[in-house]
Amino acid sequence: MAKNSKQLSVNSEQRDNLLDELCSLLREQFAVKQMLREQQDKSLAEKEELFLELLELFDSLEFLVNYVTENPKLSPKQIKRLPKSLASVQKKLLNILERRQVKLINFQDSKPDFSVCQVVEREIRNDLEEQTITKIVRQGFLYDDKVLRAIEVITAKTGIF
Repeated sequence: MAKNSKQLSVNSEQRDNLLDELCSLLREQFAVKQMLREQQDKSLAEKEELFLELLELFDSLEFLVNYVTENPKLSPKQIKRLPKSLASVQKKLLNILERRQVKLINFQDSKPDFSVCQVVEREIRNDLEEQTITKIVRQGFLYDDKVLRAIEVITAKTGIF
């Protein structure tokens, strides 16, 4: 096979421009790699922080489980304290979520707002107006302004006689 060899000729100005461009690209590549490394480090630190907060929550639940297991015959006073202890764990969890922009939907209306509510069941209630919320089954949450999980509700329906 015959070799077709062409010689590329570049004058010194073109060579200097190419070197400048190459140096610029190498600096940019280094900066991008450094920025990526910093983002990975930040992401890892955020994950570690979340894991530590969740472990604290785990410890609280473990304490409650162990306490109930070790004391199967709880006194009425201890049983009365249990909801307060569980509410404390729930509050810790809500704080963990809020630090990550996940917020509980504060909903007080008696009728469902279908942008944040999902009706999961209907019950016959002749004492209430149609579509009145009778129970919130599960709380809803927002992430920033997006509905992460809708509030699940049970609503009234009038019975037919």
